[in-house]
Amino acid sequence: MTKVSQENPIAIALHGGSGTILPSHLTPELEAAYRKSLQEALDFGWNCLAEGGSALDAVEIAAKSLEDCPLFNAGRGSVFTANEEHEMDAAVMCGRNRAAGAVAGVKTVRNPVSLAREVLKDGRYVFLAADGAEAFADSCDLERVDPKWFFTEERHDQLKAAREEAGMVMDHDGAQSTKFGTIGVVALDQKGDLAAATSTGGLTNKQFGRVGDSPVIGSGTYANNETCAVSCTGYGEEFIRSVVAHDVSARMEYLNEDLDTAARAVVFEKLPKINGIGGLISVDAKGHVSLPFNTEGMYRAWRTSAGDSGVEIFGE
Repeated sequence: MTKVSQENPIAIALHGGSGTILPSHLTPELEAAYRKSLQEALDFGWNCLAEGGSALDAVEIAAKSLEDCPLFNAGRGSVFTANEEHEMDAAVMCGRNRAAGAVAGVKTVRNPVSLAREVLKDGRYVFLAADGAEAFADSCDLERVDPKWFFTEERHDQLKAAREEAGMVMDHDGAQSTKFGTIGVVALDQKGDLAAATSTGGLTNKQFGRVGDSPVIGSGTYANNETCAVSCTGYGEEFIRSVVAHDVSARMEYLNEDLDTAARAVVFEKLPKINGIGGLISVDAKGHVSLPFNTEGMYRAWRTSAGDSGVEIFGE
């Protein structure tokens, strides 16, 4: 069994999207599959932290596990745009030095979160999009795939259903969309560094070129060692307008709120004022986690060196 240092706390939390997630929407087999995938990703990230790995490594490892799972709206399970393509977005951020990397409109990189990590490591830029992101990927040692690799029949059915509903569909809303979700991971390592990662395929039937909050530093993804690390999930436009991820950190810094108070204020008080729906996962510099959401459910999992852990799907 992996041993965890008792000198400094470690913690990790992850999400697989929020939305209309009800017990009646999932068969026992599908619920078990979700829980298994969430637990596997959690274990990958936790083992990295427990062995002394960095928070950045942990969030990338866990996020890649979720990207490779077709149950979630990221990587392999990404949704279709209105013109029947996949455009994937991702971001990572390091709380120690506020270094960040983000990509949008990626089409051939198997794990967009790893491309975002490469942007962070390169250091010249923060955000690369579309053809520019693909060109940058050409210089990286990352696995590339034919766009057909991202195709799943369930996602194609979801696109057809969204067209019939004449609109865009969030991760877990709509007739054919109760099975999928944006993914995100936050972590605290033994050195006291925080990190966050978020990855998504966006909204089903979205206008091609649309970018949501996930890769936007401060809106969908944020990390600061002085406060917290945050990854969001929901309707991206409202999360961008509210600068949600940074607002949690700002409330902790300027109002001296604890993590849970700040996170819940943003999700339950600020977002509803502009009809914002969704949730977030967060961890602070002391290893506390907070995972509030204002939807019926959010796929989520967490573990801390204080002994707190769980894998949950539905509302409390």
